[in-house]
Amino acid sequence: MDLELTVTKALALLASDHPPLLLDVREPWEYLTAHIQASVIIPMNEIPGRAHQELDEEAHILVVCHHGARSLSVANWLRGQGFEKAQSISGGIDAWSTHIDPTIPRY
Repeated sequence: MDLELTVTKALALLASDHPPLLLDVREPWEYLTAHIQASVIIPMNEIPGRAHQELDEEAHILVVCHHGARSLSVANWLRGQGFEKAQSISGGIDAWSTHIDPTIPRY
C-alpha cells in the first residue's frame, strides 16, 4: 500500500461500501474554514498522545491536511506505530477543493 494517494483515489475509497477513516490533522481554525464531510479532526501535535486511544490500528486511515506535508508526516509516523494502512492524501484539502469539490473554500 502506497504511503500517498491522489484525491481521486481517496474519493473512490471514501465512496466505497467500506470507507476508510478520514483523519484531518490540521488545526481547529483550519477545519472550521474548510473540511471534508465525515472527517475526524485530531491536530498533528495531538496525534502522539491520542492515536493509540482513538484510532484503530487495523483500520484503513486516510490522512489529510492543507497541502499534504503534515498528512504525509503523520501517515509515516502512524505506520511506524503499527497503523499499517495509514495513507496521506497528496495535495491535501487544497487539491480536494481544486479537483473534487470546489464548494470547499481554499485558503
